[in-house]
Amino acid sequence: MQNTSTAIGPLQTFRHGVHPEEFKELSCNSRIERMPFVEEYILPLGQHIGAPSKAVVKEGQRVRRGEMIAEPGGFVSVALHSPVDGTVAAIDLFDQPNGQMAPGIKIKTDPFSTQKLAVNLPTPPENLTTKEFIAAVQQAGLVGMGGAAFPAHVKFSIPEGKSCKYLMMNGCECEPFLTCDHRVMVEYAGDLIDGCEILQRFVPAEKVYIAVEANKPDAILVLREAAKKSRLDIEVVGLEVKYPQGAEKMMISAILGEEVPAGKLPLDVGTMVSNVGTIVAMSQYFRKGLPLIERVVTVSGTAVKRPANVLVPIGTPMRQVVDYCGGLTHPSPRMLLGGPMMGAVQKNLDVPVVKGTSGILLLTDQEVQDINTLNCIRCGRCLDACPLFLNPARMGALARKGLWEEMEDYNVLDCFECGSCSFVCPSGIPLVQSFRVGKAMIRERKAREKEG
Repeated sequence: MQNTSTAIGPLQTFRHGVHPEEFKELSCNSRIERMPFVEEYILPLGQHIGAPSKAVVKEGQRVRRGEMIAEPGGFVSVALHSPVDGTVAAIDLFDQPNGQMAPGIKIKTDPFSTQKLAVNLPTPPENLTTKEFIAAVQQAGLVGMGGAAFPAHVKFSIPEGKSCKYLMMNGCECEPFLTCDHRVMVEYAGDLIDGCEILQRFVPAEKVYIAVEANKPDAILVLREAAKKSRLDIEVVGLEVKYPQGAEKMMISAILGEEVPAGKLPLDVGTMVSNVGTIVAMSQYFRKGLPLIERVVTVSGTAVKRPANVLVPIGTPMRQVVDYCGGLTHPSPRMLLGGPMMGAVQKNLDVPVVKGTSGILLLTDQEVQDINTLNCIRCGRCLDACPLFLNPARMGALARKGLWEEMEDYNVLDCFECGSCSFVCPSGIPLVQSFRVGKAMIRERKAREKEG
């Protein structure tokens, strides 16, 4: 993974950032495997940012694979579909990956079904208006698959007065361990290019960039070959291996040399950014009629016997995904969902894979060490690491004193919690966690002021 082909060309990047050990060699060469169907699936209704979906099925009802089982609960919401032929066993509260209990739908799989996709092909995108395209993406259940799970149709809806000059496909995958996007780009390059062409019909950008870090030279070369057949101006850009290169603002800075202003979005500088997995899923919906009922998940770490990239039906219990990968090598591993820099600690594996599950990491105590927190020594490493040029040390000190308004003066709301400051802190200060508390307190105060 460390040998970058000279055929990639010059590499671009942003200022600051960090270089954590990658650990991608555990699964980067593992081709995508399809997860066998299991006995039961649990489909949370709130798998995305925004309003939860609303169930349109009843207990005891038979459903088909790909059939809609929950409709959007509002504009900032998406539909939900059954991953299998089966029967609705329950509509109740279930444990979620975020540690909470929330409404969901349990489906018992029909063991005698062939599990052939039930839906018909949607209207070809060539025959859709922009409004119809947005509605189709919402009904397909598409969300950002890089981890945030923001409804894709909302991102694709350009507000009045805004315009998009550049489409940017995010294939950086800068988090250690994760390789699902890497394999998607290598194995579904044609679908990615097709998805770019579909999106460009409705978001008429002048140019399309596909951003890939240099530790994925095979993906860069495959995509460049595929892009040659496109009608679009598509440039596959090799970026320096650095974290958080995959953050929207950092990617725009690296490729365009532009800074997204504080409090603004990429569209404010004429750019729309989308994860490569989302664009592939969109192509597969319009060309194959496949709504978002499955996704590629990286299962990795030294506590799992066989690291792999697995195509998993949404709602599959994580424990069964790990069992498919050979099970555990350690009786009580540290579990993370997503990457180690921004991922969430998971208390157990008895929760379902959801649309935003990019990785299941199982680590031993050798990779995850408890750190004693010491006083800040004002070394300045966090300032050199922060990609947004914030002052993490000062914000951390303010957080410890509960000075939330002063934290806002230091632009804590611009922090996207990449964890670079915590990663380099020699005193082991949990900076990101203190920023989250500060941001929550600031938002709570603003909400009270608005109500009053």
